[in-house]
Amino acid sequence: METQVSAGRAETATVSRRAWAILAIVLVADIMDLLDSTITTIAAPTISAQLHGGPGLIKWLGASYALALGVLLVTGGRLGDKFGRRRTFLIGIAGFTVASLACGLAWDPASIIVARLAQGAAGALLIPQGFGILGAVFPRAAMGKAFSAFGPVLGLSAVGGPLLAAVLIDADLFGLGWRPMFLINIVLGVAGLAAAWRLLPRDHGDAAVTVDVAGAALLAGCMLGLLDGLIQGSTDGWTAGPVAALAAGVACFAAFCQRQRTAAAPLIKPSLLRNRGFTAGLVMGVIFFAAVAGLVYAVSLFLQRGLGDSPLRAAVTGFAPMAAGIVVASVLCMNLVTRLGRMLSLAGIAIAVAGTGALLAIVAHDGTSASTAVLAPAMAVIGLGMGAAFGTLYDIAIGDIDPAEAGSASGSLSSVQQLANALGPAIVTSIYFGALAGGQGHAMTVSLLAVIGIGVASALAVPLLPRKPQAGAAH
Repeated sequence: METQVSAGRAETATVSRRAWAILAIVLVADIMDLLDSTITTIAAPTISAQLHGGPGLIKWLGASYALALGVLLVTGGRLGDKFGRRRTFLIGIAGFTVASLACGLAWDPASIIVARLAQGAAGALLIPQGFGILGAVFPRAAMGKAFSAFGPVLGLSAVGGPLLAAVLIDADLFGLGWRPMFLINIVLGVAGLAAAWRLLPRDHGDAAVTVDVAGAALLAGCMLGLLDGLIQGSTDGWTAGPVAALAAGVACFAAFCQRQRTAAAPLIKPSLLRNRGFTAGLVMGVIFFAAVAGLVYAVSLFLQRGLGDSPLRAAVTGFAPMAAGIVVASVLCMNLVTRLGRMLSLAGIAIAVAGTGALLAIVAHDGTSASTAVLAPAMAVIGLGMGAAFGTLYDIAIGDIDPAEAGSASGSLSSVQQLANALGPAIVTSIYFGALAGGQGHAMTVSLLAVIGIGVASALAVPLLPRKPQAGAAH
């Protein structure tokens, strides 16, 4: 009897250790995604200079990754349901590793843009599988403890991306410059792939799940047309080519909207779009996330090209205060969102706009003679606003959604956030480069004015949001 009890306890302990190891694998995948979604904010000027890409490459470096990830994120989740999460996860992490190698070996602007698109597409296969895999290996009672690891780990990863990029560029390992920041994924990816192959539970998926390939293709055509037209036009002039690209993007968007009304399994359920609070959150998220994503790129350009800072100095003195603000506000808002509801999202936007206004005042007064030490407090305030809005907006947006549709709503919001991360830098950096004739200080001033205007516009949707998040909402 005692032998049987001991064997049962050992088996339970083994299963428990396996579950925690699987959690570590899922976290590694998310860390890779977050690092690569943020590293180009600080590294874009260096990469563009070494690959002779000019302003166009700076605009595409972040946009290409976010574009592919945003377009395919919901589709990636459906593919996991259809073909099995284990298989899709393995394909995703292998593809991400190979694409990272291609980024590290890129020889010209076109090659790195294609590699970044491939990274985003692989990430869209990889990231949506995590929660489903964990749900299969963790007992319900332990799920909260498992998910609590995501907040600090992913928060540190988002903060660490620009810092890691700056350190590696400054170190210039083996004379490789910026390339090790992509090549480091080979170590993480190979280790994650080997562990996933051995430990992830086998599942067969559901062949009856429908994947809206046509909808994803139309959305991709829409975003590619809009981004290509915007970047081409703002860089090379508004000739027939960029105008045609924009027109094609608009046409694809119209076709995509029609497809969502008629498809058997649309990417965004029509019932969600009929919910006023969700739609308001969707629109508000696109505008606000585009504004702050564009702001980050403009700040990076100004610090490195306007003030002459190295990537490391720009990351430490410019982005570290903002990152600290994000972390502090995210932690504080976890306990405030159920009490303050949508007013907390409004407060986050207002704080971010106020911080941007303070940054504008400094730049307008000092221009390129400003020091990063003087800019740091304004960056910290912007971070506080970003953290308050990031941590609450989407919890509130799904406050009136049927619980059965909460998963679909969250996936749609995450996808839209990535698309905003593609559009924002393209728009704001286009404004920045377009105003460079007046000098770096003038370009930054105009860009900050645009960000403030976009931020204020996002706040107009707040009265349409649900007043409170759903009971038990978590970040």
